[in-house]
Amino acid sequence: MDPVSIVVGTIVGVAGVLLLIQPSVRVIEVFGTRIPTFVLSSGVLSLGFAVGAPAYLRRGYWLRGVAHAIGAVGFGGLFFAAGFGSLLLLWAGLAVIIGGVLFLAAESRKLE
Repeated sequence: MDPVSIVVGTIVGVAGVLLLIQPSVRVIEVFGTRIPTFVLSSGVLSLGFAVGAPAYLRRGYWLRGVAHAIGAVGFGGLFFAAGFGSLLLLWAGLAVIIGGVLFLAAESRKLE
């Protein structure tokens, strides 16, 4: 099994667990700062994608690397939007995610 995929999958899995526990654990304290669980989840997800992007690009997996880079930027935008209270970052993060989904859907059609 590929070690990079295991690391990225683990980080993304932690983000998923944070999202699942959000109804019962509303806030988690990180380094003395109280962060809503759903916000922390998007930050961890962005981190997982950010780790995967260069790793896959360096190995020649272009589409997989670009997908991870898009996810890192988009979910990072959502994370920082909540942290800074910026509506502009929120819309920018959503635009990156939606644009990325459309791009990846178009690219995946070429794989057939």
